[in-house]
Amino acid sequence: MADAHAKHHDYHLVNPSPWPIIGATSALTLAIGAVMSMKGLAIGGMKLGPFVLGVGAIGVLYVMFAWWSDVIKEANTGDHTRVVQLHHRYGMIMFIASEVMFFVAWFWAFFDASLFPNEIHQYTRAEFTGGHWPPKGIVPFDPWHLPLLNTLILLTSGTTVTWAHHALLENDRESVKWGLWLTIALGALFTCVQAYEYSHASFAFKGSIYGATFFMATGFHGAHVLIGTIFLAVCLLRVYKGDFTPKQHLGFEFAAWYWHFVDVVWLFLFACIYVWASGGGAAASAAGAH
Repeated sequence: MADAHAKHHDYHLVNPSPWPIIGATSALTLAIGAVMSMKGLAIGGMKLGPFVLGVGAIGVLYVMFAWWSDVIKEANTGDHTRVVQLHHRYGMIMFIASEVMFFVAWFWAFFDASLFPNEIHQYTRAEFTGGHWPPKGIVPFDPWHLPLLNTLILLTSGTTVTWAHHALLENDRESVKWGLWLTIALGALFTCVQAYEYSHASFAFKGSIYGATFFMATGFHGAHVLIGTIFLAVCLLRVYKGDFTPKQHLGFEFAAWYWHFVDVVWLFLFACIYVWASGGGAAASAAGAH
């Protein structure tokens, strides 16, 4: 009887789970709450938007924690065979590809505004920019000050997470811990420097095409750094719990992939939005547009 129920394949047939339906319901609640909050909608004279938004956010966070906990248990019990790991890698590659396209949208918006600040069909844009880039009244950040510091911080964090990965392949768990601790510390330092930089910005998100494109692109990248830092912190906790082996460490590998993706995006942000748009390159392009 036991042999009849034995698994004779390399695939993982997941057990019935409540998390998809709970996650979908929580995400819908979150979206409805966000719309109600932004529109200031009231029910019976009461603005319930923030409450609905909070319930949805708590639900989403809980599902994330519970569902990923189940995935970790599946990995530790041997359900993630080589075939399953391969498919997980495909999934992570597709996820990172979707993230690439997400940032392409912000770069597209930025370059559309900066390369064509005096576009004849966009007369409102010309009024905002004054026909040149950076727009009139905007004082960009000095790219060779805090932005350069954050670039060095992220590049260094890329080396420390790579060190941790190679240490894991050699089963040197102490070096894995040190590498992850350093990477997490550098990620947190990046976030603190960016927050300090934002607090000293001479422009705001509202009323400025420059401010809107700048804060959307760099702000979403900052959110990704924060998410990646949490991702690595969970991996560090799992290392202390004895998880991961040289041949079975998919969660750590994905965290390293994600972190390198964040590094590469920042290099493009630094080169384009900080260096190029701070004056020289953008000014030349604007002059050419005239």
